[in-house]
Amino acid sequence: MTRGGFIRLPGGSVVVALSLPRPDHGPLCGPYDGGCRIRVLVHAVNRQRALTRLRNLGLRAVYLRGNTEPPTPDEITAVLHHPDGLVWREAPEDETESWHPIRALLRPAAHQAVGA
Repeated sequence: MTRGGFIRLPGGSVVVALSLPRPDHGPLCGPYDGGCRIRVLVHAVNRQRALTRLRNLGLRAVYLRGNTEPPTPDEITAVLHHPDGLVWREAPEDETESWHPIRALLRPAAHQAVGA
């Protein structure tokens, strides 16, 4: 189940935050434990465009229902200071983990497809 929220910035753009299951489940969790979640932040013109950016990257089943977990001020700062405006981190509750560009999340799947 996708959890998340959004916040409208003074300039009219939005920051959308979503907690999603990790696409490749990572090395630390099994495919069926459901505990491996990532927090994804997207800066876009509007909510629909933010979700479209994620869907275009291959995260097809991404929906924002409600505003239960809006981005924190620290998360907003992180995504606004990233050139792509799209970042993620493995442990949403761990404030010491740094944010990663979305390419780092999707890279392993791309390399496997090329080698197959």
